[in-house]
Amino acid sequence: MQRPALIGLAIAAAVAVLVALSSVYTVHQSEQALVLQFGEPQRVVKEPGLHFKVPFIQNVVVFSNRVLNFDAPAAEVPTVDQKQVVVDAFARFRITDPLRFFQTVTNEAGVQARLRSIISSTLRGALGEVPLDFILTNQRGGLMQQIAEQVNVEAQTFGINVVDVRIKRLDLPEENSQAIFRRMQTQREQEARRIRAEGARDAQTIRAEADKQSVVILANARRTAEILRGEGDAQATAIYNDAYGQDPTFFDFYRSMQALKEGLPSETTTFVGPPDGDFFRFFGQGPGESQASASTGGNRQAQAE
Repeated sequence: MQRPALIGLAIAAAVAVLVALSSVYTVHQSEQALVLQFGEPQRVVKEPGLHFKVPFIQNVVVFSNRVLNFDAPAAEVPTVDQKQVVVDAFARFRITDPLRFFQTVTNEAGVQARLRSIISSTLRGALGEVPLDFILTNQRGGLMQQIAEQVNVEAQTFGINVVDVRIKRLDLPEENSQAIFRRMQTQREQEARRIRAEGARDAQTIRAEADKQSVVILANARRTAEILRGEGDAQATAIYNDAYGQDPTFFDFYRSMQALKEGLPSETTTFVGPPDGDFFRFFGQGPGESQASASTGGNRQAQAE
């Protein structure tokens, strides 16, 4: 075979392979396809497997068949009680009609732009009819179900089915948060002052009661002490009287010695002078001689002289 014939055969084989590859396409289980011919939709293919198309004339656009996520940007929404809240929501949707989807929004970027406006307007309408405390309760689930149904009604015109719409995060605007924090701080300070005042009042009451009980206890203790001291003094006087009655002379001598010991302590007192004071009336007497006999003897000596 001549060389030009071989070259022509190789070119024909390459063209045949290129045509064969251009005429087949594969649809996976998680995909669905739309066949276009010169930009015009021809058919929708939802069955997975190997499919054929006209080469170089038709092309295939593939869309996902799974549930897709869309994160809506955070938006500030007013409630019915004039409270501003920042809502961060997300949606889940599935492409159900690839033909309508392609004709209305073309691709996922287009449908996300449409969903952004739909979700924002629906949230504003729904949250604007309820107060803020309603959104913070467990009744929010029913409200979100209502919002998802409204969004789905409008989104079906784009060939999609909105499975769910949820609020991912709900915050107050920064200026409102600071105002609420300041109000909470003021309330806590007022509560703290009230508790301190009540504590001071209770402490004053307890302290006054304790002072009163202290005065009563001390008065009772002093009264009991005076009674016991009086009884002790009476008993001591009786004992002294009994002792004095048994031997008055010895008792006089004993008391004089005690007075001398206390009045003239040996550590700090030095006595200089004749022993003729009252403390020394027992000095110079013989054994058994009393002061009376001593004084009588002295008188007799004076008379004899």
